[in-house]
Amino acid sequence: MNEIIRSTKLKNGSDLVLREVNINDAEAMLQYLNIVGGESDNLLFGANEFRLTVEQEKNYIESMRENDNALMAIGVIDGQIISIAQVAAPPRKRIAHNGELAISVKKEYWSMGVGTEMMKLLIDFAKSTSVIKNISLGVKSDNEKGIKLYEKMGFEKVGVHRNFFNIDGKYFHEILMDLYLE
Repeated sequence: MNEIIRSTKLKNGSDLVLREVNINDAEAMLQYLNIVGGESDNLLFGANEFRLTVEQEKNYIESMRENDNALMAIGVIDGQIISIAQVAAPPRKRIAHNGELAISVKKEYWSMGVGTEMMKLLIDFAKSTSVIKNISLGVKSDNEKGIKLYEKMGFEKVGVHRNFFNIDGKYFHEILMDLYLE
């Protein structure tokens, strides 16, 4: 059974269900990732470049579920995955207080509140761990909507990786952003 963590109504009236992933989601997640990779240049991969096997994805999901300081969640509308997000802290004691966040949303659901709901879920989870004190993320420098969302959620720009992304021969910086929970 898939435990619903939250549900909410989006700006377009759709019912968004947020829940933790399980291994039965692996194949649908891979299909989703290969689609969203081609919908924008804001991710680390393009269309059909997410090349894990279903078995590898199942193993990754299981490792996330076994980590008390990690949450991988999906946003679902009418049984279809429309968002995947995660926050995870490394197991090494000296840096276990640092979580890293990643998020994607299907393009047809941009600007409807999905990103905000997913971010709230991950931030609330990180706070509940009592271990994670900082959350970091990287965002492509021209992803203005993403940067605006992260700033709305309290993230601050802390640095830049110059020429981090190479998309069709053109280089873009990565903006590094942090949220300090304490």
